[in-house]
Amino acid sequence: MGTRKRGLITAAVTVVCAVTVLAAPGTAFAAPSPSPSPSASPSSPPAPVSNKELEEVRAKLEKLYHSAAVATDAYNAAEEAVERQSAEIVSLAKKIVKGQERLAELKKRAGAAAAAQYRSGGLPDEAHLMLSDDPGAFLDGAGRVLQGQRATKGLLAEMTRTQQDLELYAKDASAQWQKLEAGRKAKAAAQKKIEKQIKAAEQLESQLEKEEKERLAELEKEAAYAAQTAWLDSGILKDIKGQASEQGRKAVEYASAQLGKPYEWGAEGPMTYDCSGLTSEAWASAGTGIPRTSQEQWKQLERIDIKDMRPGDLIIYNEDASHVALYIGDGAIIHAPRPGRTVTIAGAGSMRILGVVRPDA
Repeated sequence: MGTRKRGLITAAVTVVCAVTVLAAPGTAFAAPSPSPSPSASPSSPPAPVSNKELEEVRAKLEKLYHSAAVATDAYNAAEEAVERQSAEIVSLAKKIVKGQERLAELKKRAGAAAAAQYRSGGLPDEAHLMLSDDPGAFLDGAGRVLQGQRATKGLLAEMTRTQQDLELYAKDASAQWQKLEAGRKAKAAAQKKIEKQIKAAEQLESQLEKEEKERLAELEKEAAYAAQTAWLDSGILKDIKGQASEQGRKAVEYASAQLGKPYEWGAEGPMTYDCSGLTSEAWASAGTGIPRTSQEQWKQLERIDIKDMRPGDLIIYNEDASHVALYIGDGAIIHAPRPGRTVTIAGAGSMRILGVVRPDA
C-alpha cells in the first residue's frame, strides 16, 4: 500500500449491512440471496468457485484483515508513543539549556565573590579590626561580610542543585531516546505487518473473477445480515432508549458528514479514516479528546451496559478490541470498516460486540 501519513488499519471484516438490517424487530425485510451460479458444461472453462469455497475465502479475508487491524492499533499506539517521547525530549532539552545558562550565571557570581574575598587580602576579621582606624565602620562592614558569606553558601548550594538537575535531565533524555528508538522500531514492524496482511488479502481477492467477487460480496452481506438479525431477535433494541448528550450529538454529526470517505489505515481525516481515527476525530470535534486506538479507548473510557447505550457511545468489537464504531441509534453504527471500503452505516450487531464505552460519561 505504500507509506502512509499515519498508519494503522482496523478490521471489521464483515461488510456493511443493508439498510433494512438496521430495522427494529418486527419490521419485515428479506435476506439477500446469493447470485445463482451458472451450470457447467463439458465444453465450458473450469467450473466457477463454489459458495463453500467462497465462504472459505471470506473467512481467510476476515482473518487477514483482522490481523491487519490489530497491527494498525499497534502502529497507532507506537506513533502516539513516538510523538509523546519526542515532545518529552524537546522539553528536557529546553530544561538542559536553561539549566546550563543558570549554572553559568551562578559560576559568574561565585567567581565575583571569590575575587572580592581575594581583594580583601584574606586576613581574618580580628586582624582587620586591629588595623582599622574606625572600629564602628569595621563592625558594620563585618555584618555585611557575614551576609555575603551566607549568600555565597546559598550560591554554592544552588550551583550544586543545578548541576544535579542537569545530570538528571541528561539521564532522563537518554532514557527517552531509548524509548523513542524502541517506538520507531515497533512502528516500523507494525507497518510491515499491516502491508503484508493487506497485500495477502488483495492477492487473494485478485484471483477471483468479477462474478465471484460479486458473490463474495453477497456472502459478506449475508454474514453481516445474519449477525444483525440474531442481535435484533434477542430483543436488545427495546431496552436501548438512551438519548444522545449534546457532545454525543455533535460526534454523530461529525461522523455522518464523513460517510462515503475511503478507509485508510492510520488515517485521521479529513479525507480518509481508519476506525479509531474516525471515532477519535468525531469526539475531538465535540470537544472531548479520547485515546487514538480502539484498544486504548476500551481500556481508558468508562464502560457502559449495552442496554444503557445512547447515540455517540462507542461500540468496541472483537475480543482483542481491534475495531470500534460510533453508535448512532436505532440499532445502527457509523464506522470505517477496512481497506477497500468507505465510511458507512451498518448494523450494530453485525460484528462481534465486546462492549460499549462512553467518552463523556
